[in-house]
Amino acid sequence: MAGIYIHIPFCRKRCHYCDFFKSTDFSQKSRLLAGLKKELESRAFELASDEIDTIYLGGGTPSVLLIDELKDLLATINQNYTVSGDAEITMEANPDDLSQAILSAIREVGFNRLSMGVQSFAESDLKLMNRRHGVMQAVQSVKWAKRAGFSNISIDLIYGLPNQTMEEWERNVRIAVELDVQHISAYNLTYHEGTVFYDQLKKGVLKELPDELSLQQFELLIKILGEAGFEHYEISNFSKPGFYSKHNSSYWKSKKYLGIGPSAHSFDLNSRRWNVSSIGKYLQGLENNESYSEAEILTEQDNYNDYIITGLRTVWGVSEEFVRAEFSARYLIHFQKIKDKYMQSGHLIFSPEKIRLNREGLFISDQIMADFMVVESC
Repeated sequence: MAGIYIHIPFCRKRCHYCDFFKSTDFSQKSRLLAGLKKELESRAFELASDEIDTIYLGGGTPSVLLIDELKDLLATINQNYTVSGDAEITMEANPDDLSQAILSAIREVGFNRLSMGVQSFAESDLKLMNRRHGVMQAVQSVKWAKRAGFSNISIDLIYGLPNQTMEEWERNVRIAVELDVQHISAYNLTYHEGTVFYDQLKKGVLKELPDELSLQQFELLIKILGEAGFEHYEISNFSKPGFYSKHNSSYWKSKKYLGIGPSAHSFDLNSRRWNVSSIGKYLQGLENNESYSEAEILTEQDNYNDYIITGLRTVWGVSEEFVRAEFSARYLIHFQKIKDKYMQSGHLIFSPEKIRLNREGLFISDQIMADFMVVESC
C-alpha cells in the first residue's frame, strides 16, 4: 500500500501564520496543472508494484481549482496507478470556496474525505489571521458537506493565538464538537520566519501567548474531545473511532508515498526526495526534462531518527524490540538510556509491545523526541 500527495500551490490570499509554499498569482495555473499530470505519468513506475490506498490534495488551497480540473487530476491517477476500491481520497478546502453545488460535485468526482481549514470560530481571530471566510461560512460549509454525502469530515483549528483566552478557546472546541465532524486537527500557533505573524512578533505588534496558557488550552482540548468520544491518536490529531486519517497515518507509520508538485516530498523506504519550491523552476524542469528535485539516501541514523519522530507522535508509540532488531547496538543503548530517564520522570507509558508518551509527556514532546534522537555518534 502507498499514498499520493499532490501539492496545489495556489491561494487567493496569504494567511499571516502560514509558511507553506504557495502563490497568489494564478497566471501559471493551467501550465502547473499540465505539469502535475506530467509528473504523475512520468513517476508511475515508482509505485508500479504498489496499490494506492490514499490520495491527498493539499496546498495551498486545492478548493480554488475548478471541478473539471479536480476530475482531470483524479482521472490521471486512475489511468496510471492501481487505486484501491476503498481508497481514502482527501481534498483540503477553504469554507469561502464552497457551496452546496460545489461540494456535491466534489463528492461526485470521487473525493470521499474533506479537510476544511476553519482555524477558528471567532471573527476576531479570523481577521487577525487574514482568513477569507467568516464563522457562519465555516459552519454552513460543514452542513453543506454532510448534505453532499461526505461522512468523513475533518476541520483544522489553531490555539495559542495572541490574546486568546481559555473561554474563547473552549467556545471554539465546543462548536467543533457540536458540528459532529469525524476528525479534528488542532495546532499550537508557531511563528515561522518569513510570515507576517513572525515579523509582527519581532516588531512587538503581537505578543506570544505564554507557554503555560497554551498548555492549558491543549489540556482543555484533550479533555473536551475525549468526553465527546474522540480518540487522541497523534499529538495534533483527534478522531472518532474508525476515522483516523489514513494518509497522515502512512507518514507516521513510515509507508511509501509519492509527492507531486512544487515543494512536495516523497519517501520510498530507502530515500527521501523533495521537489523545488518554485513554480517556475518546477515547470522548467518538467518541460525540458531537467531536474526539478533533490534526493538523499537514508542512513541508519536517519532511519532511527525518523522512527523516533514519527512513532512518538502517535498512539502507536515506538518499540524497544524493533530498535533492537533493526538498528545497531549503539542505537539500542542510547534508546534504553533515554527511555529510563523519562520512565523515572513519569512522562512515558510502557508496555512489552510499545513505549508512548502520556499526557504529561505530550506537553514536552519536542524535548523528549530530541533526547531520543541521535544527532552524532553515540
